[in-house]
Amino acid sequence: MTTSSSHSPLMPHPAPGHPGRAAPPRLPHDLRGRWIALLFVACFALVAVPILTHPLPPLSDYVNHLARMHVIAELPHDPDIARFYFLKWSILPNVMVDLIVPVIDRVTDIYTAGEIYTLLCFALIAGGTLTLNRALFGMWSALPLVAFPLLYNAIFLIGVMNYYFGIGLALFALAAWAFLRDRPWPWRFMVSAVFVVALFFCHLFAAGVYGVGLLAFELDRLRQGRGRPLGRRLATFVAAGLPFLPIVPLLIASPTWGLSSENIWEPQGKVEGLEMVVNVYFDYVAILLTAVVVGAGIWAARHRLLHVHSLMLPLLLVAGAVYLAMPRVVFASYMADQRLPVAIAFFVLAAMRADLRHRLARRGFAVVLILLLAVRVGEVQVVWDRLSQWTVAFRQSVEQIKPGSRILVAYADINGGNDPRDLGLVHAACLAMIEKSSLVTTAFAVKGKQILRVHEPYRSHVDTEDGTPPQIEQLLVTEEEPSADGPRYWDLWPQNFDYVYVLFTERGAPNPDSDRLKLVFEGERFQLYKVVPPSAPPS
Repeated sequence: MTTSSSHSPLMPHPAPGHPGRAAPPRLPHDLRGRWIALLFVACFALVAVPILTHPLPPLSDYVNHLARMHVIAELPHDPDIARFYFLKWSILPNVMVDLIVPVIDRVTDIYTAGEIYTLLCFALIAGGTLTLNRALFGMWSALPLVAFPLLYNAIFLIGVMNYYFGIGLALFALAAWAFLRDRPWPWRFMVSAVFVVALFFCHLFAAGVYGVGLLAFELDRLRQGRGRPLGRRLATFVAAGLPFLPIVPLLIASPTWGLSSENIWEPQGKVEGLEMVVNVYFDYVAILLTAVVVGAGIWAARHRLLHVHSLMLPLLLVAGAVYLAMPRVVFASYMADQRLPVAIAFFVLAAMRADLRHRLARRGFAVVLILLLAVRVGEVQVVWDRLSQWTVAFRQSVEQIKPGSRILVAYADINGGNDPRDLGLVHAACLAMIEKSSLVTTAFAVKGKQILRVHEPYRSHVDTEDGTPPQIEQLLVTEEEPSADGPRYWDLWPQNFDYVYVLFTERGAPNPDSDRLKLVFEGERFQLYKVVPPSAPPS
């Protein structure tokens, strides 16, 4: 394994037979540019299969985001949607999907718009990894294409679509900084500031990912510049943070600033966050992919075919320190720390390249890459095909709901949603917002996080804290009187809702409240009940 830096020029050697004439430096061997491009297209086509064959993928937050996009697009034209919801646009570090998907929805349906956006996220991350590698090494390399099997990961299953878009943008941002590093500073700072603002509107954590990469890059430059005056090097190092200054007024002007005190640090889960980089559904698939990649890397390093950029060490040190220090909840956003390793994995891939000197190595790399990606895509496709049974059933249940209804979501199992296979059910009730213009209690309408708001008098009947839905037991005790420990949005629910979705129940489970609930539809792991309203008081 060799360590290289794009900042150190290759020393020319005299050409044989021509004393004094410098021969061109010997460039590392790799796939030709057109073959890298062809392999990129083939990998992208393969990774797109689960998305294109599942218009409603079983991702946790995905359908909730999609429902909000539908509200944005239909609000002026749908009286039921307008009765329940309105938009409050403000400076929010979480609105990229709100800006892009409704525009796509103008020329297609909302489900196709969501597919296009998801594939755009994939293209940005894979393309950003490839471009950053080009900026660091000065030539195109095939190794960053290993990013494709990592596009499906445990963080993606959560459905954090704004953050996922931001990962790709952060990779391009650091690539632009590397390309412009030795150009006049105004261009570099201006381009970086534009990226920072765009990343802010993707997700605050995405801007942080770029900050980690840029800090590592400038630490590497600081080390590479030994021999030059220290004061000048330190001034350049500190000045690299200037493009991040716009975040300060943006954040202070944002309602998100009101959530700045909602931070929780947890020591547990740090190892799990690392596993999320390769884990999706089956542990043995993650172990297989990891073993193949690590084994190939060790073999290449032993044969001095693996080149690691000098950025790698500061990147791992900075990212590791930030990861250990990060709280689990930041600005009321959960899994803040566990999102970081997935993003850093793509930066790590960008900081490596392989010398594919032999034809067998080049062909072998392409074959192994396609096989690894096929295994990962096959894993996702098999599980999603199985989970599509609940998707079909849930859409059938939504057909039983009257338009403009009020829907309460409750859990039969407080641990529901912890299994990756259950993630698609967590926010599935939001389908009723798209198909039936309904009010759904779990729709994302949190001040400081989303632009969606709920009109009075319905605002007190929905979750505005992004919390866990009530359990059935909690509904039973608040059927006729409010909660004893303070008002809850499900208090006196028979008066305020038309339907109740009970999630994470078993098929054939008994009706929890036969006086107030009438079973309308039963699917795998969920039940839909129509609320029997209290009798009108005698006149």
